Amino acid sequence: MVSIITPFFCDPVSLSSQQVSCVTIMSKVNRSTVTEFILLGFSDHPELQVPLFMVFLVIYLITLVGNLGMIMLIRVDSCLHTPMYFFLCNLSFIDICNSSSITSKMLSDLLAERKGISFAGCATQVYFYNVFGTTQGFLLAMMA
Repeated sequence: MVSIITPFFCDPVSLSSQQVSCVTIMSKVNRSTVTEFILLGFSDHPELQVPLFMVFLVIYLITLVGNLGMIMLIRVDSCLHTPMYFFLCNLSFIDICNSSSITSKMLSDLLAERKGISFAGCATQVYFYNVFGTTQGFLLAMMA
């Protein structure tokens, strides 16, 4: 008997004794590709989706207004044109980018009938979240 699960590679010695070829083994492998992820987080409780949307939208808007206010205040007041406030301005900008990379898709999925994200969209979202998070860490390390 030949197990299809265990032979991940073709050993010529075992193939000749069992009369099995690499083509036979590899033809039974699942070759499906992932094109989309279905997000099931809040699908069990549809009555909570609108209140959660409102809560997360308020939190997101507070984050945006706070960070934009900080950036505008630093740009307008000439007394705040020092290196520390320069880094705080950049930190606020990175915080806006980091929160926007995840929250926008989450808010749209809370109200959408079909909650999914493509593989490329997910990879892009993870990439930007990691880039902005790493940049924020380096910026905080430079400020220390």
